[in-house]
Amino acid sequence: MIRSPGHSRSLCGEPQGSQPPSRGPRIGAVQYLNTRPLIYGLAGELIYDLPSRLADRLARRDLDVGLIPTIELFQGLGQTAPTGRQTGYRIISQACIACRGPVMSVRLFFRTRPERVRTIAVDEGSRTSVALCRILLAQRYGLAPSLETLPLQATIDQTSADAVLLIGDRAIGPTGGGFQAVWDLGDEWFRSTGLPFVFAVWAARPGVAAVEVGRLLDAARDRGTANLAAIAAAEAAGHGLTVPQCLDYLRENLHYDLGPQERQALQVFYREARSLGLAPAGRDLNGAFVAPTSLAPGSV
Repeated sequence: MIRSPGHSRSLCGEPQGSQPPSRGPRIGAVQYLNTRPLIYGLAGELIYDLPSRLADRLARRDLDVGLIPTIELFQGLGQTAPTGRQTGYRIISQACIACRGPVMSVRLFFRTRPERVRTIAVDEGSRTSVALCRILLAQRYGLAPSLETLPLQATIDQTSADAVLLIGDRAIGPTGGGFQAVWDLGDEWFRSTGLPFVFAVWAARPGVAAVEVGRLLDAARDRGTANLAAIAAAEAAGHGLTVPQCLDYLRENLHYDLGPQERQALQVFYREARSLGLAPAGRDLNGAFVAPTSLAPGSV
């Protein structure tokens, strides 16, 4: 596991003293194609699960750090204590999964006209995408469709819902025809807000040595983005893509930097989710960044 050499405190933030070195941080990630550039070179250090399950495991303290859906980040944020100490999750890395326009791997397939949707079957691992879908339908049509879960092993033809939300690898592949409309949710968000959309961030629970682990994760992202061609060559066939298609997806549809616009987009997403009761009120998003950068005026 990962340790901080030569220091008297483990990366989990607990003093070691004269005791044997403690374990490294338990870091959870997903194995979707879109995460490969973020975990490049870290395979032996990670615990893999679905995005939604990673969030649950971080909340249960089964993990120290997780690449979690942003809607789950809002659930775990704390309120700043009088001392200024952040009491909830912290965003510890400048790496993220985001898009500026079409993302290709988060798509909503309509069997009826969008304004007539009453039921949606949602991918089992898709909490942030479900929230985004609900926000877009509420904004445009005032809709609040009922949701049902589409199990991972089920196909899109095994549900009679008015629309089906797919994420990750199975959203990229062929899904058959017969749909009246297909929304790429990254593109729909961009058209509505002019901002990127952030699907997942590296979040840590309190007590983790955030700076050290953050540097580790930033370095992995930097290695991954420098080796996108190699990742595409290794992954394309397994996802039913040609190498150029896979490389185009990783390079053009996605980006991995949590910059000022991405932070502003998180603020807007939090505000919209909160307005629909999908996120709790009063959470300190601005204070969650380990290396704070002020959000735009009107910050949560």
